[in-house]
Amino acid sequence: MSKFKNPVSVSKYYRGLVEAHPTLFNYEERKELRKLLITFYKSVDVSNIPFGYSVMDKMSVTHTLLTEMGLGKAAVLGVLLQEIVSQGAITVKYIDSRFGVHVEPIIHGIMRVRELYEKKTSLETENFRKLFLTFAEDVRVILIIIAEHLQMMRTLDAYDSDNNMNVARESSFLYAPLAHRMGLYAVKTELEDLSLKYTNREIFKEIATKLNETKRSRDLYIQEFITPLEEKLRELGYQFEIKGRTKSIHSIYNKIKKQNTPFENIYDLFAIRIIFDVPAEKEKAACWQAYSIVADMYQPNPKRLRDWLSIPKSNGYESLHTTVLGPQGKWVEVQIRTVRMDEVAEKGLAAHWKYKGIKSETGMDEWLKNIREILENPELNAVDFMDEFKLNLYDKEVFVFTPNGDLHKLPKGATALDFAFSIHSALGSKCVGAKVNGKNVPIKYVLSNGDQVEVLTSPTQKPNLAWLNVVTTSRAKNKIRQALKEIEYKDAEIGRETIARRFKNWKIDLDDGRISRLAKKLGYKTVSDFYQEIASEKLEILSVRESYLELEKRDASNDQPEIRSAESFTADRSHHNEPQGKEDVLVIGQDLKNVDFKLSKCCNPIYGDDVFGFVAVSGGIKIHRTDCPNAPQMISRFGYRIVKARWSGKSVGSQYPITLRIVGHDDIGIVTNITSLISKEKNISLRSISIDSNAGLFQGNLTVMVSDLNDLEGIIKKIQFVKGVKNVSRA
Repeated sequence: MSKFKNPVSVSKYYRGLVEAHPTLFNYEERKELRKLLITFYKSVDVSNIPFGYSVMDKMSVTHTLLTEMGLGKAAVLGVLLQEIVSQGAITVKYIDSRFGVHVEPIIHGIMRVRELYEKKTSLETENFRKLFLTFAEDVRVILIIIAEHLQMMRTLDAYDSDNNMNVARESSFLYAPLAHRMGLYAVKTELEDLSLKYTNREIFKEIATKLNETKRSRDLYIQEFITPLEEKLRELGYQFEIKGRTKSIHSIYNKIKKQNTPFENIYDLFAIRIIFDVPAEKEKAACWQAYSIVADMYQPNPKRLRDWLSIPKSNGYESLHTTVLGPQGKWVEVQIRTVRMDEVAEKGLAAHWKYKGIKSETGMDEWLKNIREILENPELNAVDFMDEFKLNLYDKEVFVFTPNGDLHKLPKGATALDFAFSIHSALGSKCVGAKVNGKNVPIKYVLSNGDQVEVLTSPTQKPNLAWLNVVTTSRAKNKIRQALKEIEYKDAEIGRETIARRFKNWKIDLDDGRISRLAKKLGYKTVSDFYQEIASEKLEILSVRESYLELEKRDASNDQPEIRSAESFTADRSHHNEPQGKEDVLVIGQDLKNVDFKLSKCCNPIYGDDVFGFVAVSGGIKIHRTDCPNAPQMISRFGYRIVKARWSGKSVGSQYPITLRIVGHDDIGIVTNITSLISKEKNISLRSISIDSNAGLFQGNLTVMVSDLNDLEGIIKKIQFVKGVKNVSRA
């Protein structure tokens, strides 16, 4: 229904628009627009035009778009001329050519919304999606629809009361949250109050009346609070404005419900707002300095500090909020911000475009292009949509939330797997996907601002190399590499346990030194690789047994003692033909040098150890450590075969394999710390490692190559200082 049915009314309201915004159109554009509007409303039966089509409604909507949302010429033309285009009186191309703007996406979007409303589409049905798909084509359509609904709520008393309740409810569950998401706080507050006015008129009138009755005392209190504060703030040397603002009726009503208390017990009925006019580089400093002054003058409530300076809200809202104990023991909320922040808070996205330097109106669409991806989600139902409507306001980072509401910042492009590892490495290692905003997604899903992410795990999941191509954060990459190493070590231990168990069943003694030589003989770089092949059953255990037994026979024949006389030993000494360790000077017997010898594998002596020589059955001398496990037996049974031996000179070039047994706490990072420590040593290299964990402890065998006893003792001491290591001993 229209209240104004003649060209005089059209001319009157159009003139008001032009006078309020003189730079919006040039002279020729004004003449053209006035002619189009008067011709249209003169030729149609405006008595049948529903709400929102009248000239008064349209002018009010355009005023809201221009002053409260910061839009421009294209949005105004879309609102004013949409009916004329839909009636076929003019075309979109005609508008573009005469006014120099592109209005097609705006007019097309408004027309589609009109069609949905004419079909009496409930916004709680799945057609709700179609409505917002229209919005995504041009974000200005969203703002226009909000402005039209606001105008409807402002004039709702003039229309059919039977439908008022539905319109008011739409404000509460749809348009107010949408305005909030867009950052339009002033519009959101007005919509909430107007909604309450019609959905609970008695409560609305009661709160409004009591606010009016307490206005004088409230104003006096605000002045009492502000006056001393202004004096201190002037000392900062910044331009600023400070004012009191009564909280909205809807906000007060929510406090009454939440606290289950009458109006008289609600003390924080207003907020103090401090607004600085400072350059961008001084914004945060000015706000925090003001906070310091406020906190010095009035006792702050530490639980009520809200820092949206460091991390703005997902819709761009920036401000610093604190609640302090003011005069008369009353709690007062203080909001500290700058002129730019205040404009963003009031005008939302439109102010963002202004301060981001986006001059072209169509630049908005590019900036919010991710909206369509969200809207086209087939599993997104209408009721949940408002919570899913996200605005990407950041260029280099995304802010996402856990199901508990904890905020996590990640670099732009981060995936669900990055998020899992940012929470905990154990969670990341078991991640099989995520539930983002209620929808199951794979680990490679790229996160967007405001996403609520729940990590999905499986006890059987474990990292693989492909994960390194899924994640983008260095933390996740490092944790994956570390986990892969741990998996390799565990697989190697499984392989070692398999061999140990089978050899025990076969009554074969397992010798680590012999296994190392066998692994090298079979072409493996490390014993760990050898064990992993067994664990994965790629290496046949029976063939391993045969190869091992062959080595054992060979070693047994070399080490088998034979009763011979000392004379025969002396006579045969010249036949030793396996020179070893010539770089190391080993003095045997009565200062004899350059005597061929072998280092016994049962105790693995190295340069610097206390040693003795033992005459082998095949000739030659086997060198043993004096603390060799076999030394007592050899000395008691074959004492006449024992010869003195000692090292002299320096160890040059030779390296010896030494196995260290390590016991410590079962920590996922301890193996990495140990191997990293060894890798930094110049004269020591890691040959193999195997780990076994049980009941919170681990024990492992670590084979390293060292040059002499000093190097060995040095690395043992360093390993002992690694956090979590309980004991290190030479095997």
